[in-house]
Amino acid sequence: MITMEDIIKDGDHVLRMVAEEVALPPSEEEKQILASMLEYVKMSQEEETAKRFGLRPGIGLAAPQINVSKRMIAVHVHDEKGDLYSYALFNPKIVSHSVELSYLAAGEGCLSVDEPYPGYVPRYSRITVNGTDLEGNSVKLRLKGLPSIVFQHEIDHLNGVMFYDHINKKDPFAPIENAKIIGR
Repeated sequence: MITMEDIIKDGDHVLRMVAEEVALPPSEEEKQILASMLEYVKMSQEEETAKRFGLRPGIGLAAPQINVSKRMIAVHVHDEKGDLYSYALFNPKIVSHSVELSYLAAGEGCLSVDEPYPGYVPRYSRITVNGTDLEGNSVKLRLKGLPSIVFQHEIDHLNGVMFYDHINKKDPFAPIENAKIIGR
């Protein structure tokens, strides 16, 4: 089971590396790591379990955050309508995106970042992601709203990019032109 002790913190060089592709089919060890990442995000959202194990709630986790520089992400998040997006993917890739942008009104956070980084993080409003699930199936997801933002955040981790890299340094809360605000 992954705990907060397994999650590396901002400043660790692994978080700035471009993660390696996972050779398919993945090894049993890689499958186990990815399954445990999904287990973490699910358990961290259960209040009792999170309290018992000292888990910080999260809706996504990328393998580099647990010091594994491989292209693997786990996401467990509900959209505005309450639909669940629960995925553990090998080699996720954004294959298309909208021109329109969106951002979270409250800004973004990260399990690897303890201090707050206030500001708007511009993201694509809609994306299409391809990847491979734990059973070896090809997955194609069309995402918008919060799930789109979460997948972009986690895929950024695979490329050594942190969410705060996207924040306008001069004016963190500068309005983002023609962007959709999520969570207001």
